[in-house]
Amino acid sequence: MTFDIIASDPRSAARAGTIHTDHGDIPTPIFMPVGTAGTVKAVHQRELRNDIDAKIILGNTYHLYLRPGMDVLRAAGGLHGFNGWERPLLTDSGGFQVFSLADSRKIKEEGCTFRSHIDGSKHLFTPEGVMDIQRVIGADIIMAFDECAPGNADHRYAKQSMELTHRWLDRCLARFNATQPLYGYSQSLFPIVQGCKYRDLRQQSAEYIAAKGADGNAIGGLAVGEPVETMYEMIEVVNAILPADRPRYLMGVGTPANILEAIERGVDMFDCVMPTRNGRNGLLFTANGTINIKNKKWEDRFEPIDPQSSAESDRVYTLAYLHHLIRAEELLGLQICSIHNLAFYLWLVRTARQHIIDGDYTTWKASILPNLSRRI
Repeated sequence: MTFDIIASDPRSAARAGTIHTDHGDIPTPIFMPVGTAGTVKAVHQRELRNDIDAKIILGNTYHLYLRPGMDVLRAAGGLHGFNGWERPLLTDSGGFQVFSLADSRKIKEEGCTFRSHIDGSKHLFTPEGVMDIQRVIGADIIMAFDECAPGNADHRYAKQSMELTHRWLDRCLARFNATQPLYGYSQSLFPIVQGCKYRDLRQQSAEYIAAKGADGNAIGGLAVGEPVETMYEMIEVVNAILPADRPRYLMGVGTPANILEAIERGVDMFDCVMPTRNGRNGLLFTANGTINIKNKKWEDRFEPIDPQSSAESDRVYTLAYLHHLIRAEELLGLQICSIHNLAFYLWLVRTARQHIIDGDYTTWKASILPNLSRRI
């Protein structure tokens, strides 16, 4: 994997680039739809390719490991072969999911034992094992196994957690370097910066990760309850240290406003379940604000959802029709809302990229930002 920066905003740290992988190029800034269990919920791969034009999607190691399992994925030739997605894939290490199972997991130096949320069976994730699992899944970009400490962790716990993450990273790198991809194309391993809300820990972690010389780097453990101002401060601290010639991935973030603020601070890659999760609950993102399509005010509004940012296939649907589908609990409503929201997120980062290239990103961001949090 390689990364080219093609333009930088003259008034901020925002940059436009291209990540080159064996499954295709990824223009940055980029939003990556979340396909936790090998599928983006309520969205067909055809829509992801043709309507949304997603350049990369995510899978999750924890969920894919439990179901369908490694034997099935290996026999299919990895996740690309299993779900028919021919563009780049990224897999999370499963660390966030494992550590969120607070009542059924135990962390130790070796790794983390946990019980499956499906059948209660007991499993062990180690840094080495997670690398082996992600080799089988076969994503183009794979993540190091880390501990994601709670957002309200005290400094002592956050420091211990960060140091454990660093030791696990060294083991991930050793296993990654000692093994080969299984399906004839290359994979890249991204380390993850941790350190909670503490500036000194974030600096230490960023320095440790930067020294590894990885193809790209991730920022984890944010958007977990801390104030947004703290999140933005931590992004600035970390990005001042992480190498500028490698892509920077902010994990699990976030709202449209979060994404634009993070782009201004030098982040290149994003993922979040918000577009599809909110869509399935009838909340739509548009360039003029958010719409709760369940509200009665939309029942006789016969204009398109958002001509500016909707997927082309969704422009035939009116707000009134979508209001009817959601109120009637028709599955098509969930699909249309999910496709629209993903199309909006991809439109947002494409537009941001163009304004970075044009040299007026900060001016454009200031003009659109007030609308993004407005309820229509």
